[in-house]
Amino acid sequence: MKLIHTADWHLGQSFHGQERHAEHRAFLTWLLDTLVARQADALLVAGDLFDVVNPSLRAQELLYDFIVSAHQRLPMLDIVLIAGNHDSGNRIELPAALMKRLRTHALGRVSWLDDGTLDAEHLLVPLTDGDGVTCAWCLALPFLRPAEVTGGAADAAAPENARNDYVAGIERVHQQLIAAARDKRQPGQALVAMSHAHLHGAAVSEASERPIVIGGEESIPASLFPTEIAYVALGHLHRAQQVGEARIRYSGSPLPLDFSEVDYPHQVVEVTLDGDSLTASEAIRVPRPVAMLRIGPAPLEKVLAELEALEDDPALARERWPWLEVRVELEAPIPDLRAQVDAALDGKSLRLLRLERRLPRVAEQADTARVDLESLGPRKLFERTWQARWGEPPGEAVMADLDQLLQEVLDSDDEEPRP
Repeated sequence: MKLIHTADWHLGQSFHGQERHAEHRAFLTWLLDTLVARQADALLVAGDLFDVVNPSLRAQELLYDFIVSAHQRLPMLDIVLIAGNHDSGNRIELPAALMKRLRTHALGRVSWLDDGTLDAEHLLVPLTDGDGVTCAWCLALPFLRPAEVTGGAADAAAPENARNDYVAGIERVHQQLIAAARDKRQPGQALVAMSHAHLHGAAVSEASERPIVIGGEESIPASLFPTEIAYVALGHLHRAQQVGEARIRYSGSPLPLDFSEVDYPHQVVEVTLDGDSLTASEAIRVPRPVAMLRIGPAPLEKVLAELEALEDDPALARERWPWLEVRVELEAPIPDLRAQVDAALDGKSLRLLRLERRLPRVAEQADTARVDLESLGPRKLFERTWQARWGEPPGEAVMADLDQLLQEVLDSDDEEPRP
């Protein structure tokens, strides 16, 4: 059977204040054509379907229109969606009963039974071929939030020293789900895991991937996926890559989500299974519906020359005009810099999204040095403030309390808005 693995669509993303609906619509049209051309049996979407927990109506419309169109063109196609850390698990699962009629399975959260064991049945999805025969089982693991895998019923079956431990909770979920899948499968049926997580050793895009968990505990070992799992379809990291083995892969995001990702190999992955084994995997390059251009960093004179030399296509619809980032190296501030850049772009079918000024670094006294709060982050800022106030760095217990507070703030992003 053939599977198509993709992830990190981030529908509804605001790109430096600009909507990207046309790009996402073009990608989904291409993806549907690819599913038909490749005669895929299943589509696996490994999380971060939306860019925010409360996506716009247009973003949701893109997803649901795609699902309906896919079912019309490929009536036997199985679609499995899991929530990522950008998604609301409740929102992803809300229309689950309706989507099942379109052979689409939406998994947003894990839950525990009264005896403290995982509700594994909810997370096991049969994958069928064109004749409706179950050829594989998908172990669909949405992003695991600490509140879901630690404390209460989730810890009832855990040893005392492992309780309230996030990593131990993740391991417990994997172990119980894999055990349930072993019991469910029949001879010749493959096991395919899908997860939205950060694996040890995987390359991160610092500019556009927010941490999943505060405090550095977000990465998990690939050893959680034993060799009997034929393929592991991962989401969260935007750079397409395999982790250790060819069977464990991030598909990457289909579109660059930041200018720093312009040179990534954006793709989906076609996976071929024969019986319970992986026989082939092929990266399918995603065409870029809107070009992304970076000029610089370079001195202003060179930047202006490059801007004036940019080729222009006046026939392009405005929604297809390339995105542009300009980085200028300056010896001193230039008040009319933006006006000079705009003059060089006058009449060109380009959309300037970001103008970065790079001034020489000047040594300053420690007590007067400027701090970039965005790049510093809350943990470093707290450590600096504590050090300045008390003359020594905060201890491990203090940082643990801070991490817990920051995690509560991060998890609150998943809450529905209150009236």
